[in-house]
Parts: sequence; structure tokens; C-alpha cells
Amino acid sequence: MDSKEIEKLLEKYWNCETSLEEEKQLRDYFQGDVPSSLNETAHLFRYFQTQREESVDAAFDSEVKQKINSGPAGKSVRLWANVARIAAGLAVVVAAGYFIHLEVQKANPNMEDTYSDPRMALEETKKALMMISNSFNKAHQQAGKVKMFNEAEEKIQGTNKKDEQTKIQL
Repeated sequence: MDSKEIEKLLEKYWNCETSLEEEKQLRDYFQGDVPSSLNETAHLFRYFQTQREESVDAAFDSEVKQKINSGPAGKSVRLWANVARIAAGLAVVVAAGYFIHLEVQKANPNMEDTYSDPRMALEETKKALMMISNSFNKAHQQAGKVKMFNEAEEKIQGTNKKDEQTKIQL
């Protein structure tokens, strides 16, 4: 393969436009003798080839994990990893609380307590919750009526479907 073709292929390669066959041609070309102008590129392709040929032993992962977990250093690593997880979780919760607090203040900057007596506040809260509970109960009753209506409609449609099926069979 002449140098002009190689240069065209290299241009395509650097632009990420080569096919797998063209890349194989380049790899094969750079394994042999190359002109001095392409030495740097040849070193790169040779490096890729040596890295492709190198492999890690199948037991490598288990050996590394065993070394990390064995001895006092492994225990302290696990301890600090758990502490870091907990600290990160707390940091997220604190940051979220802070930003929520800022948004609430931005929405209502003059917000004050409405009740000075805690018992009175408790009673008002109970009244509000009872009102919500009553509303939910009314909605539940209305939903029951709708359910009953839907069941009746299904029964009526079911008899009509049965009548149609008997007509088809006759």
C-alpha cells in the first residue's frame, strides 16, 4: 500500500470515518516498516496492539478485593466507606431542607406563627383535619355510587352481549 493511500486512510481515521476493514489495514501497515514521517503514528498503533494483547488474570478482581478486605486496613476502608455514605446522605437532606426553606421564605417573606398558644393551634389543626376527613368520606361515598352505576351498566351490557351471541348461534 502506498503512502498516499495510507495518508488518506489516516485522515479518515482521525475524522472517525473509517470502516473496520480500513482500520485493520492501518493496523497491519503500521506493524511493519514505515516511513520516518509516520513514526509517531506507528508508535501509537503499536501501542494499541500491545494493549489489546495484554489481559488481566481472571482471579485479579477477587485477589484485589481479598487484599482490601483483609487486615485492619480493609476494615477501616469499609468503615470509612459506610461513614462517607451516611455523611453524603445527610448532606443531601440538609441541602434539600435548606433550599426548601429558602423557597418558602421567598414565597411568603412575612410568614409568622398564627397562634401563640400551642393548645389552640392543636385544636385548629384537628378541626382542619376533620374537615379534610369528612370531605374524603363524602368523596368515597360518591365513588361508591359511581361504582354501583358502572356495575349496573356492565350487567346490562353483559345481557345484551349474551343476546347477540345467542342470535349469532341461531
